[in-house]
Amino acid sequence: MKYPIGLQSFEQIIEDGFVYVDKTALVYRLVKEGKIYFLSRPRRFGKSLLVSTLENYFLGRRELFRGLAIEALEKEWAEYPVFHLDFNGSNFTRPTALDVVVNKFLEDGEKRYNVVPGTNEPGLRFNAILKAAHEQTGRGAVVLVDEYDKPLLDVMNTGIPSPVVAGETKTLEDYNREILKGFYSVFKLADKHLKFVLLTGVTKFSQISVFSGFNQPKDISFDGRYDALCGITTDELLSVFKEQIRELGEANGMTEEATVEQLTRKYDGYHFSKRMTDIFNPFSILNCLDSRDFMDYWFSTGTPTYLMRLMSDRHSNINELVGKEYPPAEFADYKATKQMPLPMLYQSGYLTIKGYNPRRDIYRLDFPNAEVRSGMVSLLAADYFGSENSPSTWLNEVSDSLEAGDLDGFRRQLTSFLSDISYRFRRKQDAKECERHFQYTFYLIMRLLGTYNTFVEKETSQGRIDCVLECPGQVYIFEFKLNSTAAVAMKQIEEKGYALPYVADARRIFKVGISFSSETGTLNDFGYTEGAEAAPCP
Repeated sequence: MKYPIGLQSFEQIIEDGFVYVDKTALVYRLVKEGKIYFLSRPRRFGKSLLVSTLENYFLGRRELFRGLAIEALEKEWAEYPVFHLDFNGSNFTRPTALDVVVNKFLEDGEKRYNVVPGTNEPGLRFNAILKAAHEQTGRGAVVLVDEYDKPLLDVMNTGIPSPVVAGETKTLEDYNREILKGFYSVFKLADKHLKFVLLTGVTKFSQISVFSGFNQPKDISFDGRYDALCGITTDELLSVFKEQIRELGEANGMTEEATVEQLTRKYDGYHFSKRMTDIFNPFSILNCLDSRDFMDYWFSTGTPTYLMRLMSDRHSNINELVGKEYPPAEFADYKATKQMPLPMLYQSGYLTIKGYNPRRDIYRLDFPNAEVRSGMVSLLAADYFGSENSPSTWLNEVSDSLEAGDLDGFRRQLTSFLSDISYRFRRKQDAKECERHFQYTFYLIMRLLGTYNTFVEKETSQGRIDCVLECPGQVYIFEFKLNSTAAVAMKQIEEKGYALPYVADARRIFKVGISFSSETGTLNDFGYTEGAEAAPCP
């Protein structure tokens, strides 16, 4: 089987015999049921391939769709004037980059339909092109814009000055936004000349006026009918790649069932609506099946700089965002700031929907899968702890201690590690900030131990356990305190019955109380007992 890794051309995939997961029934539905759409999906999720598929469909290239679902659905196969604008491949931190791309696109359209520009305003120029295309072909125009938001994401929160008159305070982000606002206004002006419009991107900038003056597109990003428009569903994986899954398992000494479980754990878990349709990351799946190795493919391609800029100030630590419930208004539309990067984390694919409460209309967000969780935590830990405090070797030693039930060794290792990084936080006088620091530090450490089941702030009927770590032979129940004693922490474990769910567990159960010191930046007390049953009364 030939895997179209890195290929975004529908034509090339079909003509050169690469595997194609048939999405054309959904494409047909999209075309027949609406006119102007917006779709947000994470990077490398097949948005560009979707745009290319639509382009070839509207060009009437029936021969490319033979054997696919749409061949039996479409009867006309008419050719329309198609305008495909792709913002990939340009660096929009250069002050005039957006002007160059837009002008080149408009000049090509004017040349194609013999339009003499009567203005420099992008929206009016594009309207004249669309009108000419409609009049000359007798068919409405199709406009496909790929990664429409890249000119904004490249410069978001960078403070790069605008290329306009010296002395003006406008940033390049503001400048690019105004250009796009004027350009996209054409979709209202030229409505009668349009057959179909699709804009794809990572984020939805509806809250910051990019679409002002634009006939608002139908946002299908959160529409359960189109969950599977990009990405690979479980049924598609098991049917299209059945033989390849078997070969992957054989190469790794795994049964077919275990192979599917590992693929699911690593690359599944994306949900784009309350329907909770499981979607696999297509980039990672194709790479894994091709190389026959379970690696972190999507995350290793790089984390967007705009996301790291949002997270850099740490107004919100990742442990304070994951596993929580939110109304859709808090993450589905773009309102991200350094104080609240949640929308960007969700729309970029680093968090996804993991649960839905219909009574309250709230969604639980968390990491989609092991690939994203381990990659994101490692990246944040490297930034938080500093490169000179890389914990990789230390984590192996911690794993050895935990798997041996050696809590005295674990205490020494944790004390040493905190002592190495505490100097950055000793200046923090605010007790709440000190507590946040220790909670986040321990969260990152536990998450970096990625081979274990880790539950942070695990809810019980009696409250929230600070952390539960499940090793193959041990279960650790942690409770933390600041400037207190281990005895106080362990008393809470007993009084709240945090260990009771593990009474029948065959593994060794450890109840661990840890007190941190805001003065020294490390542990000031550590205690533990073994056993899930309640401690005897004194």
